[in-house]
Amino acid sequence: MRIGVISDTHGYLDPRALTALHGVERILHAGDIGTATIIEVLERIAPVVAVQGNVDAGMPLGQRYPRTQRLTLEGVAIYMTHIGGRPAEMRYALPEPKPDVYICGHSHVALLAQEYGVLFLNPGAAGRPRFGGSVSVALLDVDAGQASARIIPLETV
Repeated sequence: MRIGVISDTHGYLDPRALTALHGVERILHAGDIGTATIIEVLERIAPVVAVQGNVDAGMPLGQRYPRTQRLTLEGVAIYMTHIGGRPAEMRYALPEPKPDVYICGHSHVALLAQEYGVLFLNPGAAGRPRFGGSVSVALLDVDAGQASARIIPLETV
């Protein structure tokens, strides 16, 4: 199963993200959605699972989406939250039971690392570039208990 992973749209979805996500079977949004319209547009591609980000808290989106999500797809345990961290920072803060894939957003900087038996994935920002990052999404492939991912810089789409 191919899953699109995005974060930090802040009410604006770069149109190239739609092209990059074409054909995915599910979309995971790691927070700072900004407006319900973003989810509506993404749901035209595939079902969406989302968490609230810090800018969504206090808005209707903050009431609609939880701070964390756990799901298992194709035998792969996935944990998603908005504010996470780098693998070395998260090593002792991982939720139990430990997930196979840990997804976060917030930094606007893409990260993909396999550490401590966990695939850490931050897709970067799918809205406008901020904080020195560029715009990107990620594709996560899960199959028979195995996970792999890649970052898709939207400049290349």
